[in-house]
Amino acid sequence: MKTVNSYLRLFFFIIVACILLIQVVSPNAPLEAFYDHIFWGIMGLLTLIAIAVEIVIEAIKTVMFNTLSPKAKKRFLEQKKIRTQKKYKWINKTYKNLTKTKPLKQEHEIIIDHDFDGIQELDNSLPPWWVYGFYITIIFAGVYLARFEVFGGPNQVQEYEAAIIQANKEIAAYKENAKDFVDASTVELLTDEADLKEGLAIYTQKCVVCHKKDGGGGIGPNFTDQYWILGGGIKNIFQTISEGGRDGKGMIAWKSELSPREIAQVSSYILGFQGTTPEVAKVPEGELWNNELN
Repeated sequence: MKTVNSYLRLFFFIIVACILLIQVVSPNAPLEAFYDHIFWGIMGLLTLIAIAVEIVIEAIKTVMFNTLSPKAKKRFLEQKKIRTQKKYKWINKTYKNLTKTKPLKQEHEIIIDHDFDGIQELDNSLPPWWVYGFYITIIFAGVYLARFEVFGGPNQVQEYEAAIIQANKEIAAYKENAKDFVDASTVELLTDEADLKEGLAIYTQKCVVCHKKDGGGGIGPNFTDQYWILGGGIKNIFQTISEGGRDGKGMIAWKSELSPREIAQVSSYILGFQGTTPEVAKVPEGELWNNELN
């Protein structure tokens, strides 16, 4: 004796349980989401328990209903119909108040006294929901007119310009807090003292052995002159550190050991050697680079 509502609830529970369990066993889920997996696993388990309880309750109802006599079954169904009508009485009442429609038995009271080819017309009142909605649009139009035409509210161009300014602020904040998402095409020179301090630490650990502490060059090229083998500027230096130098004789690619943020920091620090005087400077290598270029 399952009702339509019971089937709908059961279907909903099954869908939710499947979604939750897929979330748990997803092969692409990161390991750091372990605790999230536990949470969703518990939710999926509770949903499956709810499904089982629903099935058991419906089975008990069906067994008990089948044990009734035909007369008792009829009485039970009639009482259930009455309970359902009472349960949804407020919905019917609300619908009637919103539409103000006449029942079919009373439509003869609002028939207009003319017809065309036997077709008659009812003089229905406009539904209150439509009337109230129309009044709201009038009020809104008045407020809108006063706001933007009388009291000088911002027009579309001004709103667009304000949105652009806000977007630029949000982009700047994003770049400030998401430096690991940069690459050679988007990296910018870092001038913050904290970034340069991190760049110094990385340079001391990874680069000094080949380029010397003062950037004068050893196995690797000199950073203090304006000559660069693979191009100068923050973007080229970032690319060189990330992907490595020339095949067979250049330095290794550091992208497997350093994050994009760390590469940007050490690249910015290296550019700080430009124009300084090292203790022993290696002869220039590569081509003269225009420092005005990116």
